[in-house]
Amino acid sequence: MDLGQGLHGTAVIFGENCVLITGTSGAGKSALALALIALAKATCRFGALVGDDRVWVRAAKGRIVAFGAPHMAGLIERRAVGVQSTPSEPAAVISLVVALSGRNHSWPRWPDEPDACVIEGMTLPRLALNSAVSALDCAISVDERLALISARRAGRNGNSLEQCAAVHKNRLCRDFVDGFSDAKARAGRVMDIR
Repeated sequence: MDLGQGLHGTAVIFGENCVLITGTSGAGKSALALALIALAKATCRFGALVGDDRVWVRAAKGRIVAFGAPHMAGLIERRAVGVQSTPSEPAAVISLVVALSGRNHSWPRWPDEPDACVIEGMTLPRLALNSAVSALDCAISVDERLALISARRAGRNGNSLEQCAAVHKNRLCRDFVDGFSDAKARAGRVMDIR
């Protein structure tokens, strides 16, 4: 099977998205991948490795698919610890490319808009992150960018389901409380809602 173009990078599935992490050797690609898998697990989402250090990409039906090396499935190198195993999947459609700056280098504070890269002739959203920032902070930035990408695809304004539910709950509480004229009754009824 033709796996396509080989890239020096790591691909990881985070929730419903695949993130391709690029950067020089030692930039923190594996650390970010492990942080994304841990964040997925902590937030009850799916997380799995596609490939570490070397991935292949191929255009298929208007999307870019990342593949890991079959003989390295589920293996990732944690710097100063060694090779360890983690849940894995053989392939996934890339939603976001993360470009890590590498040691002794940083990206401009405000990247050019649109922040994108071209792989196999297709434009993908890109997020430039500084390697000096912790892997968990980078993982949170990736999560936030993926939420924006998903919202844009769905034509929404970027509010998460949790934000929408909170706004709806606040409206219900306000409407419920407005039904009482007495401040004491209002305070008692608000407590009942919880």
